[in-house]
Amino acid sequence: MMPATDREIDGAAECQSAIEEVLEVIGGKWSFLVIAHLKGSPVRFNELKRRIAGISTQSLAVFLRQLERSGIVRREVFPTLPVTVEYSLTEKGMDYAGLIEAIRRCGIKWRGGAQ
Repeated sequence: MMPATDREIDGAAECQSAIEEVLEVIGGKWSFLVIAHLKGSPVRFNELKRRIAGISTQSLAVFLRQLERSGIVRREVFPTLPVTVEYSLTEKGMDYAGLIEAIRRCGIKWRGGAQ
């Protein structure tokens, strides 16, 4: 077996870095679910909380802020009384949603340890 070239090593390091970045975003249970529930159309905070069983108001707020800072989620405020806030996926978020869909399909296919 021949030793790896500098180019191969650089490529592997870049690959690892890219994977780590994606896992940083979707690695948490709640981030994964938030992205999945925002896939279709904009959703208000309380509706999102109802859709994600078991998430606390504080956790949802934290994860939405993190996803917004990462460029995954867009937060839009409407000047109504009371103020209306909707969350949706950015273009980057839609790419992540595609990844989550692929993971979901794999999970369904191999559920229960099927071989």
